[in-house]
Amino acid sequence: MKAKYLIAATLTALMATSAHAHRQWMLPSSTTLSGTDSWVTVDAAVSNDLFYFEHMPMRTDAVAVTQPDGSAGKIENAATGKYRSTFDVHLTQPGTYRVASVSTGIMGSYTLNGEVKRLPRGTTKDKLSAAIPAGATNVQTVEASNRNEIFLTLGAPTTTIFKPTGVGIELVPVTHPNDLVAGEAATFQFLVDGKPAADLKVTVIPGGIRYRDTLGQQDLVTGKDGKVSINWPQPGMYWLNASVGGNREGGEGAQAASPATPAPRRASYVTTLEVLAP
Repeated sequence: MKAKYLIAATLTALMATSAHAHRQWMLPSSTTLSGTDSWVTVDAAVSNDLFYFEHMPMRTDAVAVTQPDGSAGKIENAATGKYRSTFDVHLTQPGTYRVASVSTGIMGSYTLNGEVKRLPRGTTKDKLSAAIPAGATNVQTVEASNRNEIFLTLGAPTTTIFKPTGVGIELVPVTHPNDLVAGEAATFQFLVDGKPAADLKVTVIPGGIRYRDTLGQQDLVTGKDGKVSINWPQPGMYWLNASVGGNREGGEGAQAASPATPAPRRASYVTTLEVLAP
């Protein structure tokens, strides 16, 4: 039971998808800019109230920047405080940038000689067999893919960076995420491991929930083609989350009898979107 509670708590912290869990987010100072040389400052944190710093900072060591031409950029001036991290992104190419923190791996535990052991951090499919010693019992595993990303555009929007990787949940825009206007519906397509994500649950929440009585949450579901239409009632920053796989260790379909057994699949997607006034 100790292993079940331990892994369940860890997954809750990482996935941050429940309405009652802490939410992970990145908040850019702006998403659409003009000119030929601009900077964006990004706040990154985990909190109860969206875009308010009151729980813990988000780690920035895994944040990667993809420039409009597909080449790797970088974050600059990164700093981490008690409740938030901050960093800058220097935009020098025209087009759309992706700023993302992505992780994929196997999480879990096993029992050996009566003692519960956790799988080493960074365990992947190809390392799973080596990570579980002979004689281990009560093997509990979950394959988790987590993507937290934002999009920044200098000048006219481009789509080069949206080529899918085929891993986890990914957004393929029908409406460009840096071209959102209040009162106008946007259409996004979601993929899971490279295929259209039918019946995917998508949650959209406007920021500033600390200062209003109602959450303003939209609970949507994608169609067979993985597409969903989203209405933006007002301008502002919105948090969007999608996830698949809700089983915890020890639950139905949530354990691997041996290292060779495929681990149950869990994936989470988070982005922050800026919606402009008409």
